[in-house]
Amino acid sequence: MRTPEQEAAQEALGRLVRRCVAGDPEAWQELVVSQHRRIYAICYRFTGSGTDAEDLTQDVFLKLYRNLASFDVERGSFQTWITTLARNLLVDHFRRTRLERATDSLDASFSGDDDGATLGDRLADMRPSQEAHAAGMELRVRIQQGLAQLSPELREAVILRDMEDMDYKEIAQVLRIPEGTVKSRISRGRGELARLLHRIEGQVV
Repeated sequence: MRTPEQEAAQEALGRLVRRCVAGDPEAWQELVVSQHRRIYAICYRFTGSGTDAEDLTQDVFLKLYRNLASFDVERGSFQTWITTLARNLLVDHFRRTRLERATDSLDASFSGDDDGATLGDRLADMRPSQEAHAAGMELRVRIQQGLAQLSPELREAVILRDMEDMDYKEIAQVLRIPEGTVKSRISRGRGELARLLHRIEGQVV
């Protein structure tokens, strides 16, 4: 369920997309600026490489520019559409390079439950001291190690839900799978990540 602020942002994005489809060059620049950070973040979380993420982000916007006229602003969510473009390019990237790396998912639950304590909560509770900063960095490294061991199917489901805050219906559209499968992958991904983190923490201790 979107908040009023999220709904307003979606409406503003829709108006911007309509201007782009109509051929407004300034609107295209605004669209790139508004979406670049999000698309780059998705690419980086999947690949774990800044260089690969930047290259893939450029590929996403190139493909977007070529196909923008085919997007029906009245029928679907633009963010779902551009996320699908990004995801398809990431799948191609995995097939070409066989990379299995990813970066941290701060909102993945330790317990695997939707309402369980999250990794982001743990970071938020830390006091702003040098010790807390060091502990936070250490936790991020452990999360990255855990996500790197998840299968791409579980990893992408967790990232789209917990990092990008997409709802189940949107994720189902992006991944082209039923909502029930989305929920199952998220639950399995969170549970497996929690087990991996406990194992990693045990090795460190």
